[in-house]
Amino acid sequence: MKPIIYHNPRCTKSREALAWLEANGHEPVIVKYLDEALTYEVLDALLQTMDMDPRALIRSNEADWKSHFADAELGDEELIYAMIEYPKLMQRPIVSWKNKAAVGRPLEAIKDLF
Repeated sequence: MKPIIYHNPRCTKSREALAWLEANGHEPVIVKYLDEALTYEVLDALLQTMDMDPRALIRSNEADWKSHFADAELGDEELIYAMIEYPKLMQRPIVSWKNKAAVGRPLEAIKDLF
């Protein structure tokens, strides 16, 4: 089984996480979530695995958040759909390995998966 990294190649933290995985002998499946939209089921499962509220995964400083959602009262399901429609809203990277997952901020959170 290979780890999965939900990766944004333009993000420094995401590149660092990928480099760490590869340097430590892991050949991850790379999901470029900005190019390949996540499904509701995948994102919801990741949140459940991380025991994380959807709001905690939101990057509230993003322009898309400020222009579309900042003043809205959104429930969990609506937040998940917002991240699917505007994937830049999602914290990154996320690494999933076996029955665990973590946001790689800080990188140590990913290291703790292995």
